[in-house]
Amino acid sequence: MDIEVIIKSKVKEAIAALYQSDIDESQVQIQQTRKEFDGDKTVVVFPFLRVSKKSPEVTAQEIGDYLKENLEEISDYNIVKGFLNLSISTAYWVGVLNEISGNPQYGFKPVTEDSELVMIEYSSPNTNKPLHLGHIRNNLLGFSISEIMEANGNKVVKTNIVNDRGIHICKSMYAWIKEGNGETPESSNKKGDHLVGEYYVKFDKMYKQQVNELVAEGMSEDEAKEKAPCMIDTRDLLRKWENKDEETIALWRKMNGWVYKGFDETYKRLGVSFDKIYYESDTYLTGRDEVLRGLKEGEFIQEDDGSVWADLESDGLDKKILLRSDGTSVYMTQDIGTAQMRYEDYPIDHMIYVVGNEQIYHFQVLSILLDKLGYKWGKDLYHFSYGMVELPQGKMKSREGTVVDADDLMDEMISVARKVSEDLGKLDGYTDAEKENIYRIVALGALKYFMLKVDPKKGMMFNPEESIDFNGNTGPFIQYTYARIQSVLRKANEAGINVPSVVPNIAPNAKEIELIKVLSLYGSCVADAGKNHSPALIANYVYDLVKCFNQFYHEYSINKEENKDIQSFRLALAAQVGKVIKSGFSLLGIEVPERM
Repeated sequence: MDIEVIIKSKVKEAIAALYQSDIDESQVQIQQTRKEFDGDKTVVVFPFLRVSKKSPEVTAQEIGDYLKENLEEISDYNIVKGFLNLSISTAYWVGVLNEISGNPQYGFKPVTEDSELVMIEYSSPNTNKPLHLGHIRNNLLGFSISEIMEANGNKVVKTNIVNDRGIHICKSMYAWIKEGNGETPESSNKKGDHLVGEYYVKFDKMYKQQVNELVAEGMSEDEAKEKAPCMIDTRDLLRKWENKDEETIALWRKMNGWVYKGFDETYKRLGVSFDKIYYESDTYLTGRDEVLRGLKEGEFIQEDDGSVWADLESDGLDKKILLRSDGTSVYMTQDIGTAQMRYEDYPIDHMIYVVGNEQIYHFQVLSILLDKLGYKWGKDLYHFSYGMVELPQGKMKSREGTVVDADDLMDEMISVARKVSEDLGKLDGYTDAEKENIYRIVALGALKYFMLKVDPKKGMMFNPEESIDFNGNTGPFIQYTYARIQSVLRKANEAGINVPSVVPNIAPNAKEIELIKVLSLYGSCVADAGKNHSPALIANYVYDLVKCFNQFYHEYSINKEENKDIQSFRLALAAQVGKVIKSGFSLLGIEVPERM
């Protein structure tokens, strides 16, 4: 049983015995003892003064004496003003290590038939360009939050909405019609999403040139932007698509097909996946029907020009357009349609949208609209907003071709991992195939950890070289520690020494107890990460665990320890540290190498 649960129950018992008063356990506040004081758990005494009628120090001493006498897990205590610092017995910590050792799913809550279903939307790419650095952070956050929510006992559905319609894809289509000469991914030996993205850039160059020419002829810039021939033709292409022109639809399907194949390759390489993918081309019409239903039910209003609006002034917001005067949809309409389709597909209890913080207002509005339309989770949908990611050289722009492509970044990360590993000589004696696999694991581990260790709400600067460092708060440092532990365990096994399933009953030293204490916090860390939707809590917990293990490892021998009971204890302790590192990194979508 959790030591805090035990202490709470015993403090309640102590209050009844000492002061003849019955209190609720919720009144018992327990904290981790601050590092500058002796102890493991701290009981806040101030709430009990009204029943003790005594000073904080005397009350703390009386409760401390009672706990020490009646609770074998308490070995000692000290008092700092109104705070009772309790020291937990070494026998208890040995028992904790045994519990961890005996639980393959340590730190996780089981998913049952009665578990709530959480749907998490992430990625949300456009089909006119490849996935880029910003998508990487989005995908990594979304996938990690999905793993964390499942670890907290929720059923999880990972979903993606692909923005596959609109003027953006028509721009790529138009440029391909004009300049493609039938080029395909196969004929050009390019990934399909890269190829389509190149035509999006070509359109922008064509558009800028035509605007400049019209301005030079005396037209204003605003008028030139409206009357540029390529923009007029692209709008016409969009109208043809909306009218289901067969030739236009065929080209749209062909080019989107190239992009989807490219996306799938990038997702697989990045190690993320989805249970269900929705497409805007399917959802926007459903959204329009839902808006018209809301209009009929009196939730929305229609202006004289035929446009449909939601008046949200009573909710502290403004009016929001839902359908234009010509009946066409806006992004909000599409999100309503997607929500309706998801609601039909799954019994959603909670919905999490992983979208950048520039969309905060959008999701405030969406939450209210879905609630008005009768979706039970609408009011409580959670917008997991996160800050933007930049590179040292500055911001990225898709249409100008200055975006950092996700595939190129992964290639660069592997190249950096290869160079660093070769310089350090860490993989001498490995086959080329083994080396390349480890380069991949280290590179993606470095990328993912660097992205996820930062508070999601903060913007961040990503530096590939800084992320691949075998020292400090980095993925490779943690992966190397895991590999070191596996090496220790392999050498023990080769020497005929088995890691015990039940830990020998010895008196651990201070470093060993400290390590068990950190291990014991994993379950609460997973719970906090789920409650706060923060992979950063997991990342930094694992780093703290690794730091603690390395301090222990540098001071004490494991396989060379002559006392067999102590040797077995330390092997068991090291094995559990390795298990928790691997478990924590799995929640971040990061692999750990068995050798390195």
